Amino acid sequence: MRYFVELSYLGKNYHGWQVQPNVITVQEKINSAFSLILGTPIQVMGAGRTDTGVHASQMFVHLDSDLALSNETHLYKLNSVLPDDIAIYNIYQVKDDAHTRFNALQRSYEYKIYLGRDPFQLDTTWQFFKSELNVDNMNKAAAILKNHTNFKCFSKSKTDVQTYNCTITNAEWVLQDKSLTFHITADRFLRNMVRAIVGTLVAIGQGKNTVEDLSKIIESENRSKAGTSAPAQGLSLTKITYPEDIKHG
Repeated sequence: MRYFVELSYLGKNYHGWQVQPNVITVQEKINSAFSLILGTPIQVMGAGRTDTGVHASQMFVHLDSDLALSNETHLYKLNSVLPDDIAIYNIYQVKDDAHTRFNALQRSYEYKIYLGRDPFQLDTTWQFFKSELNVDNMNKAAAILKNHTNFKCFSKSKTDVQTYNCTITNAEWVLQDKSLTFHITADRFLRNMVRAIVGTLVAIGQGKNTVEDLSKIIESENRSKAGTSAPAQGLSLTKITYPEDIKHG
């Protein structure tokens, strides 16, 4: 039987999502918790990969188990053996061929900037106090993203992908007091894409580039033309959307 598991994590203490040798990752901790509670080796498959220090307020994994899993029986047990910075919220059965990565219709991220200094937000925001930001220009540039599909200029240089095409359906900045949050939704994302976009839009907000420069940067397909990647701690995966018909029964 195949199950989807909904969880969240604070990425500060982890070397990203994916299991890697000699470092601590979120996937490793999830594998260990399920293996311990179910009494058999378990390898979960995540909906995607987050980099070192990046968070997720909503992530999904899938796993196969001969045992019947349920929130009532397993949720407390799993959370009791997981670190405090990882939490599981929901376990439900899906069709045997359902896949957390390949069946995802859309993913949404948020990038949080704090315009000033706040020690209580160090782990979850980019504390920005270098200069003023023109948020209107940043939003004008963000809207331009939806006119393009090839985002090679925002992708990590050495990455193995079949296509650099992504369909962005939402991209906007929201300012509330000193909190500036970038919301972006697409059918898929490239490695480092959101942080590269944020760094480029911040450069436009600083006046280092113009709004009109953004299309030229995208069309160049050259990572060196885009801005520096924003720091990891401000980024969170916030929502993954799946078709309703993947659920079992």
